[in-house]
Amino acid sequence: MLYGLKIALRYLTASKGQTALLLAGVGAGVFIFIFMSALIGGLAQLITSQTAGDLSHISIVAEDVLPARLGPDTPGVLLVQEPGFSHTDQLSTAAAFVPVIEGLPGVRAVSPQVTGLGFLRRGSKEGQVSIIGLEPGRESAIVNLRGYLVAGTADLGAGSFLMGVAGADKLGLTVGQSVHLQSADGISVILTLTGTFDMGSSGFDFGQTYVSLATARILFKKPQGLSRIEIKLDDIFAADSIIARIEALTGLDASAWTESFPQLLEALAAQAQVGLVLKTFALIT
Repeated sequence: MLYGLKIALRYLTASKGQTALLLAGVGAGVFIFIFMSALIGGLAQLITSQTAGDLSHISIVAEDVLPARLGPDTPGVLLVQEPGFSHTDQLSTAAAFVPVIEGLPGVRAVSPQVTGLGFLRRGSKEGQVSIIGLEPGRESAIVNLRGYLVAGTADLGAGSFLMGVAGADKLGLTVGQSVHLQSADGISVILTLTGTFDMGSSGFDFGQTYVSLATARILFKKPQGLSRIEIKLDDIFAADSIIARIEALTGLDASAWTESFPQLLEALAAQAQVGLVLKTFALIT
């Protein structure tokens, strides 16, 4: 081994210009590999956070309740729907499992919600909205409302609501003004706009309205139970394994974000493959 080391040292000192060129080449190659790895890794994190960062990685949703089908031998029977009838079942016992789900490894945040459709009215102006009831303190558990906030506060309390800037402009609303919010069940409450947000998506900025969980329970006649539970993970690709644990512990059916957004999964997988190819060529260089 000492003999080999002596030969290597003699070779390196025999031509200092060639040795410097070799060291510069090796250093440049290592620098390129480290730079490309950091660039591709950072780009992957940026794309993932922008596309899947505000998604619910795991969802537990109440099933839709369909009216009973009339038999073929009931001619002339008219099915009348009772006013205020809700087509959505509720997760009657799900709230008790929220602390259990929060305690699972890999779970970053849990958001119990009561949701439904409704109408905002202010004077002669009216707009249909999707109402999402959030638990105070968990407003930004899934969607980073504080990060998208334009005016006011993202904290939800009794008698307050949040909505997108585009929807507020359509109704001529500013922070501090009050409106009537009526649910599809016919229940109406007066709420004060305490914050506006801008997510950069017309669907969210026009149609999403956030209220406190207690207000949503009043609007949709749900003193107990939930419409859905949304879960955010540390690793979005670990959804399937965590779903198995959630279903085993709670008995609730859960679905991963990959079922709702398969094209997004394919795009992220393609980006990862391209990154691997680029890093391989950088290493060869």
